[in-house]
Amino acid sequence: MQNRNIDLEKRQFGSTDMQITPVGFGAWALGGGDWVYSWGPQDDAESVAAIHRALDLGINWIDTAAGYGLGHSEEVIGKTLANMSDRPYVFTKCSLTWNEHGQFVDSLKRESIRRECENSLRRLKLECIDLYQIHWPRPDEDLEEGWETLSELKREGKVRWIGVSNFSVSQMRRIQKIAPINTLQPPYSLVRPEVQQEILPFCQENNIGVIVYSPMYSGLLTGKMTAERIKNMPPDDWRQRDPEFQSPRLERNLEIVAALTEIGNKHGVEPGVVAIAWTLRNPAVTGAIVGQRRPSQVDGIFPAATFRLSPAEIAQLDAILAKKV
Repeated sequence: MQNRNIDLEKRQFGSTDMQITPVGFGAWALGGGDWVYSWGPQDDAESVAAIHRALDLGINWIDTAAGYGLGHSEEVIGKTLANMSDRPYVFTKCSLTWNEHGQFVDSLKRESIRRECENSLRRLKLECIDLYQIHWPRPDEDLEEGWETLSELKREGKVRWIGVSNFSVSQMRRIQKIAPINTLQPPYSLVRPEVQQEILPFCQENNIGVIVYSPMYSGLLTGKMTAERIKNMPPDDWRQRDPEFQSPRLERNLEIVAALTEIGNKHGVEPGVVAIAWTLRNPAVTGAIVGQRRPSQVDGIFPAATFRLSPAEIAQLDAILAKKV
């Protein structure tokens, strides 16, 4: 993979051979509307423009999943990157399958994962996936079968590296006996900081690269979220059903946003940039997945690739977090 227009800092991604930028392009919303975890309608042309803008700014990896839009996110990425000589790294996920009615079905069975892998390769127009991840550790009793299958796909050259998402330490210990875990993708933000207690230290000790998702908690920490805006979200936007977007948690979370805004104003950056920087200050975190739906969002969040918090600013945010019950 060649460098594009801007040479950003790169970080060693765990035990892989990849050096990735601190911020990656998150493609969840690119799945569009009319599915259970939709962010509402999405214009594919804007999705394509957003990807190009991110790559032109130097971001060198995209994270998606087969489940995002029931394959649609992968299709948009595949069409955008087709015949691109300096394409970014592409990470995707398996285990969240769906039936003919569009309802999700968890599966870690060997044949299911193999079928998913072939479908992802086709949609993404790739011969090999850079990082293939188990999306959710469900059903728990099939974790070993699922991980064995990913290990087989790696040996066969269908995928280069293998990782997991949303796994606990005990679940990672179980599958480590089968094959090394190259990466973990957990949720991590000022709204959901739980993984820093046990999971992130475990990854650091075991050289497992970490890319965190929802560092701005799905837009809640951007500074643009209000009770009125949430009320007027499209009916198929999953965030309307999330307790963190509803009273009484919403008011508490908006107090965090006020602190992010105060720090951001000092540096001329958006509150979301400060929220992302807070996750990147953790030494176990390699990169943050940032959802971007249009070029203007890319421009607003891009400073997170280089912005870093001072020790005093980290202490200020940690103090707010300590009071958050």
